[in-house]
Amino acid sequence: MNTSKPASTATTLERPRNTAEWELRLYVAGQTANCIKAFANLKKICEKELKGRYRIEVIDLLENPELAKGDQIVAIPTLVRKLPTPVKKIIGSLKDTERVLVGLDLRKQPLKDVQS
Repeated sequence: MNTSKPASTATTLERPRNTAEWELRLYVAGQTANCIKAFANLKKICEKELKGRYRIEVIDLLENPELAKGDQIVAIPTLVRKLPTPVKKIIGSLKDTERVLVGLDLRKQPLKDVQS
């Protein structure tokens, strides 16, 4: 599989399905620049932070629009963390790595400086 862009309703497996600790679903609409960037950014983050412990499923809503209903998708690209629970969603190209890491609970949200 070409990992430089999302494949239509294809699945990228990093470990066999039953052993993946992180199940991620990326909803896209075709091969738009934003969707391609989102997939590349997600793959890079997963390889660095979750190597060997994740599964990414790419769902192309142009081919399967009915699949948007189950995860209540209202914008694309949208990343849905199915496992570990609770379910989390991040909308956009996933270019802000820190925001993605916080959104996936891989990092704590940085505390803002409080000045007296």
